[in-house]
Amino acid sequence: MYINGEWITSNERLRVTNPLNGETISEVYTVGEKETKYAIQAAQEAFPLWAGLSGDQRSVYLNKVVDKLIEKKEHLAQTITKEMGKPIVNARSEVDSAIAFFKWFAEEARRVYGEIIPAPVTNKRISVMKQPIGVVAAITPWNFPLSMGARKLGPALAVGCTVILRPSREAPLSSLELVKIMDEAGLPKGVINLLIGGTKEIIGTIMENEAVRKITFTGSTEVGKVLVKQSADTLKRVSMELGGHAPFIVFDDADIDLAVEGAIKSKFTSAGQQCICANRIYVHDSIYNEFSEKFTRKTNELVIGDGLQESTAIGPLVNPSAVIKVVEQVDDAIHKGAKLLCGGITLDGKEFAKGSFYPPTVLGDVNEEMVITYEETFGPVAPLIRFTTEEEVIQKANNINYGLASYFYTKDASRAIRVAEKLEYGMVGINDPYPFTVQSPFGGIKESGIGREGGRQGIEDYIELKTITHQF
Repeated sequence: MYINGEWITSNERLRVTNPLNGETISEVYTVGEKETKYAIQAAQEAFPLWAGLSGDQRSVYLNKVVDKLIEKKEHLAQTITKEMGKPIVNARSEVDSAIAFFKWFAEEARRVYGEIIPAPVTNKRISVMKQPIGVVAAITPWNFPLSMGARKLGPALAVGCTVILRPSREAPLSSLELVKIMDEAGLPKGVINLLIGGTKEIIGTIMENEAVRKITFTGSTEVGKVLVKQSADTLKRVSMELGGHAPFIVFDDADIDLAVEGAIKSKFTSAGQQCICANRIYVHDSIYNEFSEKFTRKTNELVIGDGLQESTAIGPLVNPSAVIKVVEQVDDAIHKGAKLLCGGITLDGKEFAKGSFYPPTVLGDVNEEMVITYEETFGPVAPLIRFTTEEEVIQKANNINYGLASYFYTKDASRAIRVAEKLEYGMVGINDPYPFTVQSPFGGIKESGIGREGGRQGIEDYIELKTITHQF
């Protein structure tokens, strides 16, 4: 692991396997409580120097990281595909996203503006200064092992925080490569530290330590709630990007072909292993048959296989447990009356025998009694649900504890405004399956999270405000 500018080893190792075939692709050292405390101390000691640099100076370091990410783009993309299975085309897009986040926040480092406030009396001046919050612990998931790190490290480092990065044990190699790049870019010792290991040993130690002032976490709602409770003891600031259950609504006036294309992208990118992917596809009853026929035909055309093959659209799921969860949801839906329009079978061909594969699947005539309509799937299964009125579908779309991403398709400008304002989600895509850019804030409401990442707003969660008054 990487602590205080040095690569260290331990007596414990973790095997990293390829979900394509279960083969070991690498081993990484894991650490425990002792090394975690050392990393916290290193980050704490490095903080005054890093925070004391100008925004321009920190920007130079981040731009060096950008250059090296570009230089190693294909290597990084292949690392992502090998460790978590997403198709190489999607992996390259993830590397592009990581590059964009570092590039964006390298510029935002120069724009952490303070404020002058008019005083109530003539012999006083009031100003507000923005300063970095301190040591940050970033906990990242396996489904976007590189870009989620970039989305957290970019703003934290830009504003002057030092960071402890703890990636998922399922896919730690991308984070390892990222920290190698930061080491090559010459970041001062202790500014970035990498820890891989158990939840209790690393995260438990971090949560108990008062020196860590902020936690930024991407993962399940269940784990996020635990971290929020633990943060109360030391009053750490938290940013939580948690689970989702996105509605995808196709109104009767929609461009059906465009909606089909958007639903395919939203549902099946990375085999549906995204918190922002479509989980419930609501289709107006008057166009349901046409949409379902076209959508099913397009789904059947998706190529399943090795993510490193350029033609692959659906790679393996991250592990066998993920496949089991998908199978259980599909079986539950069919048992309760859903129609299997395509997929829904175990892939037992020679090329799939050793991997965690599940075919892209479409379920028709799904209803709210089925588990798939209220539990996140994280797999390539698209449930189609009929609706008849705008009011009905908005009520159904909002009737869930999640509030991350939502989508709808319509040609009616008035409806676009009405529905976007009524959907209880942090992000809304109108005729757009990808309403996420580095320039805009990413995040959810309700049990989908706290805070925002990306955009100019993405840097605010790493800042403390200091009021300074001067009377003379």
